[in-house]
Amino acid sequence: MSKTTRVPGYMQSKASRNARGIIGDREIRFKCSLQNTILDVLRGRPGWQEVPGQNSQQQNVQQNGRPAAGSQTSTQQQEGKGNKTGYQPVPPIQRNSDGDWDFYWCDREWLHQNYDTMFLHEHQKILHFRNHYELTRKNLMVKNLKRLKKQTEREQGKAEGLSFDFHPTTYELPSEYHIFVEEFKRNPGITWIMKPAAKSQGKGIFLFRRLKDITDWKKGEYQPLTDTTREVPETYVVQRYIENPYLIGGRKFDIRIYVLVVSYNPLKVWLYRDGFARFSNTRFSLDSIEDAYVHLTNVSVQKNAPDYDPEKGCKWSTLRLRHYLSAKHGAEAVKKVFKGIDNIITKGLQSVQKIIINDKHCFEMYGYDILLDDDLKPWLIEINASPSLTASGKEDYELKFGLLNDLLNVLDLENRLTGKEKRIGGWDLLWDDGPVLADDGNMECTTNGSSVTTANSFLGCHNDRKRQLREIYTSAQAIKKT
Repeated sequence: MSKTTRVPGYMQSKASRNARGIIGDREIRFKCSLQNTILDVLRGRPGWQEVPGQNSQQQNVQQNGRPAAGSQTSTQQQEGKGNKTGYQPVPPIQRNSDGDWDFYWCDREWLHQNYDTMFLHEHQKILHFRNHYELTRKNLMVKNLKRLKKQTEREQGKAEGLSFDFHPTTYELPSEYHIFVEEFKRNPGITWIMKPAAKSQGKGIFLFRRLKDITDWKKGEYQPLTDTTREVPETYVVQRYIENPYLIGGRKFDIRIYVLVVSYNPLKVWLYRDGFARFSNTRFSLDSIEDAYVHLTNVSVQKNAPDYDPEKGCKWSTLRLRHYLSAKHGAEAVKKVFKGIDNIITKGLQSVQKIIINDKHCFEMYGYDILLDDDLKPWLIEINASPSLTASGKEDYELKFGLLNDLLNVLDLENRLTGKEKRIGGWDLLWDDGPVLADDGNMECTTNGSSVTTANSFLGCHNDRKRQLREIYTSAQAIKKT
């Protein structure tokens, strides 16, 4: 590709990384508090320059020079796999400038500590909305969904309220412990799952069928805090466990879906075409509810299984999953599944639309986790504000590198686009103050020669992102010249 037609959106040659950006007459300056794929993407983007500061890559390094616990650079990931994955990390560019940043991929803790006291200039962009946790804490997510459901039933009727029937019966503990006990006694013998409200990666999760199984957990924690020195008990949610998950090869899976919100008022939502199904490493059975390798699909859990293969992992692409479901159940059934997933995405965001503190400087990339039952009904398991960007292998790295590069293309700090695009790379505009419809004749996701969707939603469909980027940048350039 010639220099004049170079297209941002995928990794360029090493020589082009220090090209000047077009915010005025200088490069785009970024900070990043993570050391994984996003740092490689930012460093590899033409015209983007990393600036020094305590919240850039040094934030994850201890005083002795070793990476802090829980952080891994791409080089370390590669070395840990014996260089078998075949991908190479982008080397760091030289830090030769100081000053303010234009773009900051910060962690949630930094945002909470600094957002209320900082001033953002017109051009600056930062990851996370101020109170993103309203959607990503498990207890608050359910509370907000329940509230919007009740409002919808009052205004539009009970029938419309059925569109919210996509999350399992859930109670917050310890505050709703007694209400949960009543529900538990009305449904003897079923399985329940306990989850910490604010943790991820499968931490603290367990299944149970008897109340005495949680006696030690609940002991004293739901009583009034008469002892002021005692810590407030950690908040959990208890959910009715989905006992009939859809199985492939006898194994349970869930689907990780990436959603980008660039504005809450008005609500503007992008859906990424690629994602993946995460499989458990062990065949599903309700006879062993204590076995995490059977019931929890988190990679952080499964990678510790005795027979886990780090090269193969336990993942399918959403493209492969969609093809499998289409071959087994037909186009109409698959259309209904993915329409249901679109409904889950939009209803979840609408439930917090009036609560989230909207800020034009902020954006959010969510990781939705969806489970299918054996009736092909999609269920919302949880929503993550910081979905893992650490690659588990070559294919996973390529997916996340494209995902993040195209996210920057959507934000368009370089001002190369028209602002009217419905698709940018692998991101499709799902909602723009209302549902977005696909252009007439769009046949990018077809089964047996017929279109399977009218919404501008192409989850699990072909993603020729590089070709599409070339086309939209060429078109946008021509429009801007006229």
